[in-house]
Amino acid sequence: MHDPLAELPGYALRRAANAMMSELSARLAEIDLRISDASVLLLLSGERTMTSSDIGRMLDIQRANMVPLLNRLEAAGLIAREPLDRKSMAIVLSEGGRDKLKQVRRITTAFENDLMQRIPAEHRDHLLPALNALWG
Repeated sequence: MHDPLAELPGYALRRAANAMMSELSARLAEIDLRISDASVLLLLSGERTMTSSDIGRMLDIQRANMVPLLNRLEAAGLIAREPLDRKSMAIVLSEGGRDKLKQVRRITTAFENDLMQRIPAEHRDHLLPALNALWG
């Protein structure tokens, strides 16, 4: 059966993104994390001055959604809040967060490698620049 929607780049991109995020979500569920949780841990890697506003801006997450996300990570012992200056708190990885980050990196590296193997070799070098051009 012919799918006329598959000829629309935006539709194809959304379907591909949904399929890939579903797969990544399943892999991260094995270590009790959501994609948003893992994204925060990856962002905080090596950072000591990132605020919740910085994280929200980088991940395009609204403030109302950042609060429960960070509260969940803090309750799980993966992040901590440290004074940055008189009015701001830095969000940093805890020791448990650094340990969990190793698992996240292992899973995401395997996922990204598997994803790239699905792309024909002649298109792999162009995929990331093309995707970044759409939102960057």
